Amino acid sequence: MSTKRCYYETLEVERTADDSVLKSSFRKLAMKFHPDRNPGDDTSEVKFKEINEAYEVLKDKDKRAAYDRFGHAAFEQGGPGGGAGFGAGFASSFSDIFEDLFGMAGQRGRGGRERGADLRYNMEITLEEAFGGKTAQIEIPVSVTCEACSGIGAKAGTKPKTCSSCGGAGRVRQSQGFFTLERTCPGCQGRGQMIEDACPSCSGQGRVTRERTLSVNIPQGVEDGTRIRLAGEGEAGVRGGPPGDLYIFLSLAQHQFFQRDGADLHCRVPISMVTAALGGEFEVPTIDKAKAKVKVPAGTQSNRRFRIASKGMPVLRSRQTGDMYVQVVVETPQNLTKKQQELLAEFEKLSSGNTQPESEGFFAKVKDFFGNRAN
Repeated sequence: MSTKRCYYETLEVERTADDSVLKSSFRKLAMKFHPDRNPGDDTSEVKFKEINEAYEVLKDKDKRAAYDRFGHAAFEQGGPGGGAGFGAGFASSFSDIFEDLFGMAGQRGRGGRERGADLRYNMEITLEEAFGGKTAQIEIPVSVTCEACSGIGAKAGTKPKTCSSCGGAGRVRQSQGFFTLERTCPGCQGRGQMIEDACPSCSGQGRVTRERTLSVNIPQGVEDGTRIRLAGEGEAGVRGGPPGDLYIFLSLAQHQFFQRDGADLHCRVPISMVTAALGGEFEVPTIDKAKAKVKVPAGTQSNRRFRIASKGMPVLRSRQTGDMYVQVVVETPQNLTKKQQELLAEFEKLSSGNTQPESEGFFAKVKDFFGNRAN
């Protein structure tokens, strides 16, 4: 009886898993236990082999059917499923994970031309700038193509030579047990070429660091965390490779009056107890540097909100505009004079059930609550 672990358990999938689920789980586990990521770990190497063996069987429709019927016996002692092995299918199994394992596919071409890195620039703007938009000038240190060698990295009058270790392929093959792995050439770091006489201006990199001034257009309505991409404004590529991109990440500074919620603006305004009781009006600033009048009806309670239409933020890349909401907070008087205290005490005596219905209703319920408990 076979002591091998179930192939489905090895790949951590259900028996009903389809091809896409199998492949996804295989990629994840193969990357996790790959020998290059776990040097000197014999356990990881064993698991890596088990994962490949399981996937070689389950990805093949006929082999999977045989395994589902006969189990591991289908591939032992000339069983009906044939040998699982590590034949020609091994290369195809792992070709789709080399890019994830080594992270350089598509980034480096023959001749050592490597795409430049993307750069990030954090910029803080005010709410007013987000409202109106702006054109900002920024200065950043960035790698640019070396003029002395035109980006190839070799000293003037010389040229890079083909790497003798990989023959210019940029990758070499290495045997590990009964299978072969392809990896980046350690001699030329995957560039396929070697520079014997490096350019003194850039030390063979084909690029140098310079301060650059760039113009950034910030559109109206940008929100906190908005990302602006400037294509080709990142680091210059290595030895003539294409440049990377520059990403501007925007953050909004805290405003002294407004809090933003999407396209809407909110502000809190304290009003006196007299204004809340008798009614009145006041003016508030708006984000467009104008003023808006807010009318407070008599009997206004604390935390009531008033909406001012179309005085919020513009919606990015549209003609829509949000609203502005003013929340009033009734302020309790402090540091009263003796006369003021006497007047308020007199007002309290003259108050009827209609003047403070919410508080009087609440305490009426409290009275009923304790009365029912006494019974």
